[in-house]
Amino acid sequence: MSFTVRGGAITGIFGLNGAGKTTALKVISGLARASAGQVLWGGHDTPAGTRGRLGVFIEPCGAHPGRSARAHLRSLAAMAGLPRARVAEVLALVGLDQVSPRRVGRYSLGMRQRLGLAAALLTDPDILVLDEPMNGLDPRGIRWLRTLLREQADSGRTVMLSSHSLTETERLVDDVIVIHQGRVVHQGPIGPMTDRGATLEEIFLGLTDADPTDTDPTDTDPTDTDPTAAGPTGGEDA
Repeated sequence: MSFTVRGGAITGIFGLNGAGKTTALKVISGLARASAGQVLWGGHDTPAGTRGRLGVFIEPCGAHPGRSARAHLRSLAAMAGLPRARVAEVLALVGLDQVSPRRVGRYSLGMRQRLGLAAALLTDPDILVLDEPMNGLDPRGIRWLRTLLREQADSGRTVMLSSHSLTETERLVDDVIVIHQGRVVHQGPIGPMTDRGATLEEIFLGLTDADPTDTDPTDTDPTDTDPTAAGPTGGEDA
C-alpha cells in the first residue's frame, strides 16, 4: 500500500477488522517490519529519523497493573532523558494528575487510554500515531480528545489515528485513508467526501462493500499500490 500524510493535519485510517490498519501503524512506528517497501518521515527512515519526534499509542497502554501511572511515566521519562517535571505536565494535560498515585490496575479503560496518550505525548513529539484512541472514553472524554488532537494539529504536528467510531471521527479528521483487504481504496480530504451530503460511515461502507480491485468512485487521482507507507508532510511519499 502507498499513501502520504500531511503535517499540521489529522489523518484518519479506517478499515474493517483485519484490513491492516494496526499493522500499517506498527510498521510506520517501527514496531513491526514490512515485508517490502519503505516508510519515510520528512525524508528520514523510521525509527532512527524520528527518535524523540514520534509519539505512539498502540493498545494496550503498557503499564504494569501494580504500578502507579506516575511511576510508569517517570520510568519512561528516565529512559528518554526527560526531567520529572515533564511527567507532571503530561499527567495534567490528560487529566490524570489527581489520580496518578493510584495503581493502574484500578483504572477504568478510559483512564488507561488517557495514560497511553500521556506516554505518547511525553517527548512533546512532532508526530502522533494513535490506534483506537477513543476506545473506552465517555462523551466528555471524546470531546476532550477531539480538542487535544485539534490543538496538536493546529500547532503544526502530524496526527494519525485509526478508529471504528466513524461518527465521532468525522467531526475530527482532516484527511481520510480507507484500507480494504490490505489495499488503500481511498485517500483524500474529508471535505469533498462529505460535502455531497453522505456521511463518512456511508462512504466507508460503500468503499468496503466493493471489490478491492475496483476503482474508488470518489478518487480523481488514483495512487499506485506499491507496498509503501506514509510521510508526515505533503509531497513526502511513504
